[in-house]
Amino acid sequence: MLSKKILMCAAVLLITATVGTAAVAEPTSETITANVGNIGLNIAPDEMNAKVGNIELNVKHEKMTTDMGNGESKLTPKELLGELIFFDANLSEPKGQACEDCHGKDVGWSGPNEASNVLRGGVYHGANVSRFGNRKPPTIAYSTFAPNFRLDNATTGAFVGGEFWDGRATGKIRGTAAADQATAPFLNPLEMNNPDGDAVVNKVCTSSYADLFKQVWGSNACGDKNKAFDYIAFSIVAFEASKEVTPFTSKYDAYLDGKVKLTRKEMKGLKLFKGKAICDECHIADPGPDGQHPLFTNFIYGDPGTPRNPQNPFYNETEFNPLGAAYIDPGLAGHIQNDPKLLKYQRINYGKFRVPTLRNIDKRPNETFVKRYMHNGFFSSIEDVVHFYNTRDVLPVCGFSGSVVGKNCWPLPEVALNANPKVGNLGLTDEEEEDIVAFLKTLSDGFIPPK
Repeated sequence: MLSKKILMCAAVLLITATVGTAAVAEPTSETITANVGNIGLNIAPDEMNAKVGNIELNVKHEKMTTDMGNGESKLTPKELLGELIFFDANLSEPKGQACEDCHGKDVGWSGPNEASNVLRGGVYHGANVSRFGNRKPPTIAYSTFAPNFRLDNATTGAFVGGEFWDGRATGKIRGTAAADQATAPFLNPLEMNNPDGDAVVNKVCTSSYADLFKQVWGSNACGDKNKAFDYIAFSIVAFEASKEVTPFTSKYDAYLDGKVKLTRKEMKGLKLFKGKAICDECHIADPGPDGQHPLFTNFIYGDPGTPRNPQNPFYNETEFNPLGAAYIDPGLAGHIQNDPKLLKYQRINYGKFRVPTLRNIDKRPNETFVKRYMHNGFFSSIEDVVHFYNTRDVLPVCGFSGSVVGKNCWPLPEVALNANPKVGNLGLTDEEEEDIVAFLKTLSDGFIPPK
């Protein structure tokens, strides 16, 4: 990954030196083409050639194509800028942590550190390595589709949209939930730990890609720190919305496009997913009214009755968690209780978290790689998740002699108050659980249909 960062920065230095730093509010229709080691960049019309050492650039102008060896995606200058910011480990305090450290491509843009996944329940430390967050990093793939946070039903107290597990990135600041979320980790003391937005802006405006920043947002882009911080957010969102992160290239997408057939087991899993297992009530699997491929989330909030995760290092984070092991994650309630107008909905939303997309749920670099699931990373396989939804209310409560979690018992929910009563006793057979897992494995991006 380090070589990728070096090569991208080298490309940007050459690109911006050739293209210049004229004010550009939005990318033009021209493109840029470049070969940097094994990274192919396509940028468009008036061709200028540059060669520095063994790095060759064909600078043209609009779209930039990045070939990372497993498919090709075209990036506009704004998307490329967002990618450079996303992978820049100099933007934390102290230096050393980039967005990618919690959102890796090989695992579907979620937690890529297997040691943290195994030993800490998928909860990651920040730039200050003695500090840990309280939740597993969610995927950023397909996140830009999230609607702004809102009260959806005043009678039931149901909310929808927003970013983060608790919806606290609402869209009220920059107009979209994704843009509000994009810069929050920079300022979180448990994550990238910068003192303020100005500090992040100063780092970006003195970075190796500062000229590209000015090319995309204007020659005076660094002059107003507040606006520049917004530009950083919008650049990251552009990258997250690009085909590099949100490509719709799973086997299921190919199936919807008529390019491949699902196996018998996968088809059985899809039928169960939309029927007996009622997964489809929250994780929509059907295309939209205009044929849009599904996002596998309806962006609502719920509590499946997930147990607390004793591996979570936040329980020992005494500086930021004075309750210690007694801490209970309130989820959405912790967000809305800060608004007097919404406080009356706090109780009915206690322990609820935003329904995540199931896209890339099994995306891993290899079959043995351990991922974590649910907001607190309690589960370490999708097989366990499916089994939990099926048997939560069937198996005994753990704690008796010979009890084994997930085999003959389940721990009680961390918050039982609003645990979803529709799941927990689905009546699925072992084979049906396996069929659902087989279907879920078709949701990983990077599938190449047979010719």
